[in-house]
Amino acid sequence: MTTATTEYLGTETDNLLGYKAKVSSELLHLPGPDFIDRTWKNSDRNPQVLKNLASIYNHGRLSGTGYLSILPVDQGIEHSAGASFTPNPAYFDPSNILDLAVEGGCNAVATTFGVLGTVARDYVHKIPFIVKINHNELLTSPNSFDQVMFGTVEEAWNLGATAVGATIYYGSEESSRQIQEVTQAFELAHQLGMATVLWCYLRNSDFKVNGTDYHASADLTGQANHLGVTIQADIVKQKQQTMVVTSQ
Repeated sequence: MTTATTEYLGTETDNLLGYKAKVSSELLHLPGPDFIDRTWKNSDRNPQVLKNLASIYNHGRLSGTGYLSILPVDQGIEHSAGASFTPNPAYFDPSNILDLAVEGGCNAVATTFGVLGTVARDYVHKIPFIVKINHNELLTSPNSFDQVMFGTVEEAWNLGATAVGATIYYGSEESSRQIQEVTQAFELAHQLGMATVLWCYLRNSDFKVNGTDYHASADLTGQANHLGVTIQADIVKQKQQTMVVTSQ
C-alpha cells in the first residue's frame, strides 16, 4: 500500500482496503472471457438469447473481459432533458447519443423508443441496442414511484434490439403490477431471442427508519437482485450497497 493511497483514503483506509469478505470468492461467478459459458449456457435460454448476450459482452473496449460498460440515456422521460442537456445542447440530437456510445467503446447503449426509433437504421449495425420499455414519468404531481410501459417487446425487436430493459421499483405500492408486467415482457423477449436487463431499485418510505436510509442496504438490495433473476433478468443493474443489516 503506497503512502499516496493512504493519504487519499484517510480514515477510510482500513475500511476500504482491509475489509475481508464473509463469502469466499470461490462461491462467486466472477466476470471473465468464458462468463456466458459458465453462467447461461446450461440455462433454459434459447440459442438466440445466448448469441445476443455474446454480442453485448463481445462489443466495445471491454470486449471479451466479462465486464460491461453500457451508456444509459432516458432523459426527457425520467429526467428533464433541459436540465440534463442544456450544458451540452448537442445531446438533444439522438444521433449524438449513439455517437458517444460508439466512440466511447461501450458494450451497448440503453435508451428509449423515441431515441432509437429515429436513428436505428444508422446505428443498429454499429452497437447493440437495449430498448428501455418502461419509465417513471415525473410530470404528474405529486410524483409517484411507478414504472409504466411505453412500448412493446415486439416494437423493440423491430428496431433491431439486442435486449430489452425495464425497471421495477421493489417495495413501491405498484410493485406487484410492475413485476407481473416485466415478467411477461421478459418471457416474450426471450422467446424472440433478445436478452433482458433489469434495473432493480427499491422505493418505499418505510425503508427509512430513525434517520437511516436502508434503500442501499445489502440485505434489501440483495433480495431485489434475487427477485430480478427469478423473473429471468440476464443482467441486473443495482446501486452500490452502503451497509449490511443483520438481525439481532
